[in-house]
Amino acid sequence: MRQYSVKKLAELSGVSVRTLHYYDQIGLLSPAVRSGAGYRQYGEAELLRLQQILFYKTLDFSLKEIKSLLDSPEFDLINSLEQHKKALQDRAEYMKTLLQTLTKTIDHLKKGTMLDYETLYEGLPADKIEPYRQEARENWGEAFERSERHLSKMQKGDLQNLKKDFDICWRKLASMCEQGASPSAAEVQAEIAMHYQYIRQFWGTADRPDPQVEAYIGLADMYISDPRFTSIDGKQVLGFGEFLKEAIQYFVHNSMD
Repeated sequence: MRQYSVKKLAELSGVSVRTLHYYDQIGLLSPAVRSGAGYRQYGEAELLRLQQILFYKTLDFSLKEIKSLLDSPEFDLINSLEQHKKALQDRAEYMKTLLQTLTKTIDHLKKGTMLDYETLYEGLPADKIEPYRQEARENWGEAFERSERHLSKMQKGDLQNLKKDFDICWRKLASMCEQGASPSAAEVQAEIAMHYQYIRQFWGTADRPDPQVEAYIGLADMYISDPRFTSIDGKQVLGFGEFLKEAIQYFVHNSMD
């Protein structure tokens, strides 16, 4: 069986010779062989034990706790390795997510700072912004928080373009309603399809596989229950809420099945 000197083990593990001597003194990691001249020699079992020590240290266990665990008659090396593997996989996934977040943040900071609330709710009087946010938070909870986080990370130009495109779509739908178009007409459904895509972008869920059918139908109900959301330039369009609800329901049942 191959054996390693304390110096070689230090090189392999990245642990200093002084630390290995200390581990020997406290009985945490003793050499397999100690020559008459006092030279320490470590074998495979000691290498595996040192690996366990280092793993547990990354999990913030104290040396005393590590010694107690490794010396326990119930200690199972394979099971311990499996647990370490799972912990490392979880940490790797966390670090991957953290890296993605940092990359996005750096990208946004390079292109322009994250948008403030005044920019997000541009068009609303300043004294109406916070009451609106509070009402939205109470009504939609996490969905509102997710949407606001998503929109705040958009470039100002991208957000303005999204608002502009949505406004064009919204006015087309209002015009169709005023002209007496059927909610199921092809031209109405084409605009509703665009409306659905814009709404998903506002919600921050455009890239998610869940089509959010129930949420979209719930939006149709809101158009009827709250006339503030169906006004054009502050004026109500007669029957617009009912028109939108019928058009959305037709779209859901005929284009999203």
